[in-house]
Order: sequence, then structure tokens, then C-alpha cells
Amino acid sequence: MSRALGGVVVLDLTESFWAGLGVALLGDFGAEVVRIDAPPKRGAEAGVAAAPGARARGWERELANRNKLSVALDDRSPEGREIFERLVARADVVAVDRPLRELTQRRLDYETLSSLRPDVVYARGTGFGPKGPDCDLPAIDEIAAARTGMMPILPQPGKPPVYPGHGAMYTAVMLAVGVMAALHHRDESGEGQVVDVSLLAGNMYGASLDLQAYLAIGGERMLHPVSRLDMGNPMSGTLYPAADGKWVTLTMPDTDRWWPGFAPLVGIDPKDPRFDSHEKRCEVNRLELMQVLERAFHEHPAAHWRAAFDRNQLSADVIEDYGFPANDESAYRNRYLLELDHPALGPVKTLGFPVFLSDGTPGLGRLAPCTGQHTGEVLHDWLGIDEDRITELRTQGVVG
Repeated sequence: MSRALGGVVVLDLTESFWAGLGVALLGDFGAEVVRIDAPPKRGAEAGVAAAPGARARGWERELANRNKLSVALDDRSPEGREIFERLVARADVVAVDRPLRELTQRRLDYETLSSLRPDVVYARGTGFGPKGPDCDLPAIDEIAAARTGMMPILPQPGKPPVYPGHGAMYTAVMLAVGVMAALHHRDESGEGQVVDVSLLAGNMYGASLDLQAYLAIGGERMLHPVSRLDMGNPMSGTLYPAADGKWVTLTMPDTDRWWPGFAPLVGIDPKDPRFDSHEKRCEVNRLELMQVLERAFHEHPAAHWRAAFDRNQLSADVIEDYGFPANDESAYRNRYLLELDHPALGPVKTLGFPVFLSDGTPGLGRLAPCTGQHTGEVLHDWLGIDEDRITELRTQGVVG
């Protein structure tokens, strides 16, 4: 099977989870990704602390650094900088996520690196974009989300704002998509360029439907949370608690279409004069219908309702926690989740891939490496540095 990005070499200088995850997507599609990690301090132990009796598992690193090689390199030393520049000259893509001022100070900016590889694709992740008064603020998703406008409208009225946590994931995907577009452009033109993504833009994209509505029509209603009992349609977007504490969500905006099959399910005669038209269900007697549905759904547990929805082919479902996708047959059949035999931890579950191609589909070729696991391999095979010299560099602390 071919790999969509086979032959593409990526140098990963990122530090944050979200930017590392964006680079990992390139590795999933076959790019050869080399992470540049700081050499570990002597006596430092790899791994993540775990509770007594628990298996240590660096889940964040595991996801963000899969399908990558790791080179431990001190690029601030003269010898390390020389090696780093030789790696840049081999790279098709260099990915960074440090503040712009730091990139310039450390000579990791586009102007410097493109002088080493003129057609390099330079993927840069920032917090708030490369221009404006906030361009040098650190890239922290919670802060970007706080400025986007979505957090105050997510909870029920009177409750604190809710951090959605999805902006970083959108931004990770944008980084990978931007790199792929830039590589295509380079194939056509021979030119490299800067790809810039930010957490502010990613969070705004995540809120795009509501934000675009606000830009178009404004209004105070767009700025405040809406009670579930204030929804305009009792059968669409409204949540109801089941007997076991789980919640049911209904997605049937065209009530005339769904009402004949739905009404008997919740103990209502479809010809009940209170609810026998869309106007009565959604305007005249909206609150009364909500009250009836509230009582009906509270009579049975969530499993009863899911079975009833499936049996009657209704557009509705149960809101689940993470335990559901972690054990969902469809998630494994489609390789959205994978079961692996980890060399150190034994059988483990891990996230799979959100995108598949009929040819060139993603795959898991490497688990996340230990820091510096591939230093000798890359320096010898890519740069032709002999084993004695690599040993000297290790002794000097230039590489690890």
C-alpha cells in the first residue's frame, strides 16, 4: 500500500500537545517525522508518574509523538547547531510553535531556516496569530477559547462558563491541512512558504456557526446561554433526562415528518388536538409539550429509549460519556480506535485515525519514541556521522 506523504521529511520542533498532534497527522500519512528533543538531564527518568499499582503510560506523548523518530540535540551549542542546520537542509517541512520573539532570538524563524532550504514549508503554530498586539503571547488554548465567545453560552443559564477544549484539536488539523496544501503548491511551483495557524483562529472556527450568525444579525440573544426549556422546538436540540440520569437528545426539526412515529413512543396520541400541527407543537403549546416529554422520558432508563429510537428509526439518541466510544464496535471496525500489543505495557487501546483514503491511507508504523531513541540512527544514516564521532557528541552533551 502506498503512503500519501511517503518521501516527505518533517522536522518537528514543536513543544505543545496540539501542534505535535498536527505534525503526527503528517506522520500518520507516511511522512518521515524527526522530533528534535532536548537531551535529557543526567539522572532524569523517562515516563510519567503513575498512581501506586497503576501502569505508567504517557498518554499525551503517546498520541502526539506516534509515527516519529526522536533525536536528542542541543541546538544552542555550536556543534549542535551545525547538526541542526544539516537536518533543516534535508527537511521538506519544519514545524514550530514557540513565541515569535523566541523564534527570532534562537534563529528558528522562517527567514533563517529558508536560507538553508529555500523551498522549505515552514509550519508555524501561534496563540493569536503573527500580527497584532497579542502576537507574542504564549499559545494556550484556554486563553484563546476565553476570547472566542463560546464559553459563556455553553452552560445552562446561571452556571459558570464552560471551556469546550476543542479549539486545539481544530487547530492541529488546520496545521496538517495547511502543510499538505503548501506541499502541493511546492510541487506545482517549486516554492516553499509559511503556513500559519493559531489557537484563536481554531477556536473561532469551532464556533463558526454561532459566530457567523452574530456577525450577520448580532443581538443580545447570541451573547447569553439559552435554557433547554427555551428552545424553539421541543423535538430538536432539546435535552430530556432519562430515569437513570443520562440525557436524551432529539434531532427532529421537521416535526410533521416525525410526529406520527414519535408521539406513540412517548404516550401521546398523534391526533391529540394540543399537538396536532407543527405550529401547536413549536409555538402555541410548546411548553406544554416539553413538560409532557420531560415526564415521559423520566419513566425509563436511557437504554430503553435508545432501543425504542432504533426500532422506530427516529432521529434521536442518548448522550454518552467517554466509556461509550472506548468500547464501541463501529469505532474499532473503522479503526477510529486501535487495540495494540505495547512492548512495555502489554495490550493497550489508543486512538486511531479520523481520515481514510482508498489508497495511501494512514497507519501506525511507530509508537511514540523515548527521547533520543533515534539519535544515532539519524545522525549516521542521514548525515553520515560515524559512530566514534556520535559517541564524542554524546559525551559532550551535544546529543543524547
